[in-house]
Amino acid sequence: MALIIMAIVAGFSYGYVHDSLVVPGDVSTTYHNIASSITLFKVEIVGWIIILILDVIVTWSFYIFLKPINQELALLASWLRLTYAVILGIGILNLLFVLLLSNNVPVTDQLQENITFYLEAFEMIWAVGLIVFGLHLFIVGWITFQTNSIPKIISILLVIAAVGYLGIHVCKTLLIDQNIITTIEFIFNMPMIAGELGFGLWLLFKGGKVIKKF
Repeated sequence: MALIIMAIVAGFSYGYVHDSLVVPGDVSTTYHNIASSITLFKVEIVGWIIILILDVIVTWSFYIFLKPINQELALLASWLRLTYAVILGIGILNLLFVLLLSNNVPVTDQLQENITFYLEAFEMIWAVGLIVFGLHLFIVGWITFQTNSIPKIISILLVIAAVGYLGIHVCKTLLIDQNIITTIEFIFNMPMIAGELGFGLWLLFKGGKVIKKF
């Protein structure tokens, strides 16, 4: 259930609010969007905090669930996801800095540039975190492949999703050309969504049963 809630909250906080307020390359418009919709921006931050809390819960739940299959890899996957959660928390701090700066007057070019800097810092830090998340997802996919209790298609989709996360966010971290990133996103977006949501739905309806390594 936590995975499903996270997907919904992330879709709202990032896919709707963040994308509608932040205009890449346009410092002035971004500032005025946030300043004029400060309540909406606060809701986005609350959404990220909810995601962070749920990530910690999922980290523990995954370890308990995957431990019977491969304890060592389950522990490694949990540490990687916990590391991702810490990095995400650092990223969220940058959004709080933006919130504080948005209340400042008078408005200057320097203020707007500082806000843009913290927004870009959030994106970069989160991208680094998603590289770690991709490694976590790869290990989860590998673990689930070791049991007949979980459909193999889910395991395969999780591994493909992991490759997508790694490819996209390594490129973002290294500031690779946006056209390349867009192409990778186009290729991997559907497998990434299908893998995570598919596993989440399977856990919701079937995951309560004890699973064993074959």
